[in-house]
Amino acid sequence: MERKTIDLDQGWDYMQTGITKLKRILEGLPEPQFDSEQYMMLYTTIYNMCTQKPPHDYSQQLYDKYREAFEEYINSTVLPALKEKHDEYMLRELVKRWSNHKVMVRWLSRFFYYLDRYFIARRSLPPLNEVGLACFRDLVYKELHSKVKEAVIALVDKEREGEQIDRALLKNVLDIYVEIGMGQMERYEEDFESFMLLDSASYYSRKASSWIQEDSCPDYMLKSEECLKKERERVAHYLHSSSEPKLVEKVQHELLVVYANQLLEKEHSGCRALLRDDKVDDLSRMYRLYHKIVKGLEPVANIFKQHVTAEGNALVQQAEDAATNQAANTASVQEQVLIRKVIELHDKYMVYVVECFQNHTLFHKALKEAFEIFCNKTVAGSSSAELLATFCDNILKKGGSEKLSDEAIEDTLEKVVKLLAYISDKDLFAEFYRKKLARRLLFDRSANDDHERSILTKLKQQCGGQFTSKMEGMVTDLTLARENQTSFEEYLGNNPAANPGIDLTVTVLTTGFWPSYKSFDINLPSEMIKCVEVFKGFYETKTKHRKLTWIYSLGTCHLNGKFDLKPIELVVSTYQAAVLLLFNTTDKLSYTDILTQLNLSHEDLVRLLHSLSCARYKILLKDPSTKTVSQTDSFEFNSKFTDRMRRIKIPLPPVDERKKVVEDVDKDRRYAIDAAIVRIMKSRKVLGHQQLVSECVEQLSRMFKPDIKAIKKRMEDLITRDYLERDKENPNMFRYLA
Repeated sequence: MERKTIDLDQGWDYMQTGITKLKRILEGLPEPQFDSEQYMMLYTTIYNMCTQKPPHDYSQQLYDKYREAFEEYINSTVLPALKEKHDEYMLRELVKRWSNHKVMVRWLSRFFYYLDRYFIARRSLPPLNEVGLACFRDLVYKELHSKVKEAVIALVDKEREGEQIDRALLKNVLDIYVEIGMGQMERYEEDFESFMLLDSASYYSRKASSWIQEDSCPDYMLKSEECLKKERERVAHYLHSSSEPKLVEKVQHELLVVYANQLLEKEHSGCRALLRDDKVDDLSRMYRLYHKIVKGLEPVANIFKQHVTAEGNALVQQAEDAATNQAANTASVQEQVLIRKVIELHDKYMVYVVECFQNHTLFHKALKEAFEIFCNKTVAGSSSAELLATFCDNILKKGGSEKLSDEAIEDTLEKVVKLLAYISDKDLFAEFYRKKLARRLLFDRSANDDHERSILTKLKQQCGGQFTSKMEGMVTDLTLARENQTSFEEYLGNNPAANPGIDLTVTVLTTGFWPSYKSFDINLPSEMIKCVEVFKGFYETKTKHRKLTWIYSLGTCHLNGKFDLKPIELVVSTYQAAVLLLFNTTDKLSYTDILTQLNLSHEDLVRLLHSLSCARYKILLKDPSTKTVSQTDSFEFNSKFTDRMRRIKIPLPPVDERKKVVEDVDKDRRYAIDAAIVRIMKSRKVLGHQQLVSECVEQLSRMFKPDIKAIKKRMEDLITRDYLERDKENPNMFRYLA
């Protein structure tokens, strides 16, 4: 049965009834919904008109009429309705019209579905859905988008000023900008976002310029933080999420970047004032605000560094002033106070770095550089390396000025080792520390072996095994020496013939570990000679291959002084004992007699005689009775001497070790520089002068800051010793000679 042909006008008239019904529904007029029969009839009409044989196939004409249906509706109904409204009312109308338009597109593209399936696919034309939305874009959106944008921005600014606005409305309006792009963001970005960002920038620029005048730095930061939070909320509520980074960047720029210097440098409330007054919360806020900005933290870190440096320098100056105003013994107390205060300063600002500045590397670096500046200053002639070593000595020796619990000692030692990291002459510290450690160990002044070992472990972690190997050797040596003494006592018990006649304790040490000490061949009194021989006999039973060198300058001796009133035990050095024992055989001796009998140098003898005749305890009477010892004096035993104590220690005037330590360290440094140069040249074979110097500095800087002149001098020395040679052509090049 043949189907009746439908011509175009007749078919379109039928379609018009459906389209009119749809428009009435959209306009909210009384109209029943489509039932399935009506829907099928409309669909079938299109189907039939598209499947008739040419020339009655009206696909192309229907495709055009589909678009015209939208255009007619928009021009007759939608645009007039929008144009008569303004501002927020226009926005509401637009949202309603857009939502209706989408419904209309959905229904019409269902009626014309057959076109979508075959005609459009074959001709590669835009699909019906797209054609429908494009009509709205070309006729409504293009006409109105700039007015809409202005209305939206005006509402955003109202909200910024604290007024309530309809956020849902804005969300719906901005969704149109996104949807009209049909999958592209260009419309939203170019027609709305770019203008909104400009407006935000100028809004915050106005705010910032008045706030920076009126507010303190903490208040300004609070306001800025609040604004940034609100802008992020704004994005969450109605802007597209892609706007967030751009908007935040704009606001940060206007509030924080433009006025960064003015804000940080504010006189009574800027970064310096916050540090000075310990405003931890404000500093944390400053970090939070500026760490998101490229290079934003650099000025903050700089001010932090200057502030810490100034505080440190003030402490050093205080100690310097105190040392100049006071006597020598209290000066050393002042220096100890200085180290204590520097540790406290470090603790305080380390908390800032960790808590306020979230462990940021810039601030660690600033703290390190600040401490390096003032930790390398000298105070009253003492280098910081020496002060630090003395400070440790005070903590670790018996009866030191620091009375601390074990935990406190551990904690303080930990901090001292941290401070050492900032000191450039670590080798100088090591040498002073070794000298003081030797005294603690040899004269039994160390308060606690565990602490001694503990600080060595800490130093080893910080500076490497080479740094502490000698010190560890010293501590071990002493344990071995105690065992050695026990076996000596057993030997004496088993060999009654080998009797030294007096109680004898010998500490045997390994030369390489200990500081070097002067040893003289003093003519010992006969009692002592016997002791030495007995011990040698014992030692040879243990080993034949080791040579014993006796360091008498470190020995102590207990003598019984038989005075007229009462006997008194005298605790003296081996040298002092040797002098006093001469008076067992004669009452009076001249300076020259003593000198020849003992075979000592003038310098040492003067010190000894002064300690026995001019100091607090006058065991010998000097003639003439003056305060200084000269080579023409004569001495006799003071039998009238007495003291309320039964036992007294007669001190020797201290020798200033500083000069010797510095000389020793200088000597070691020369070797270290030589070794570094040879190491570098051995691996590189040929190297330019500048490179060699900088590599050398880099290798050695873990222990000390080598002086460039010293390096050059060592290079010349190595050339004369045939380790290196200068290049014939270029005197700035060096070659390694194997």
